[in-house]
Amino acid sequence: MRSQVTVSWGDPRNTYAFDLEEVQPMPHELARSWLDEQFAFMGCEPIRPTGKVLTADKVLAVAEAAGQVRFRDAEHRPWAMAFARAASAALAKPVITLDIPAQSIAF
Repeated sequence: MRSQVTVSWGDPRNTYAFDLEEVQPMPHELARSWLDEQFAFMGCEPIRPTGKVLTADKVLAVAEAAGQVRFRDAEHRPWAMAFARAASAALAKPVITLDIPAQSIAF
């Protein structure tokens, strides 16, 4: 089964795919904890007026706050792979596509 997380900034040249086929899956609770830590560390804000943060919203917010450079540059590859593993595990989906400008996730 294919397992991949793709993060896009709208243009095909600004799209980054992370293949998780040969990567050890991250446990679900560890993934949620990792995303929580990144959400707080990056100063992300809830997008809903109620203040509730859905996991999908958290994944989008962390990706947007991290910026394209964290997904593009080789020096940040370990962080980007950790993000991809956490997103896949927290959302419990093997194939995820994030469109940052559109603020959407496709499974």
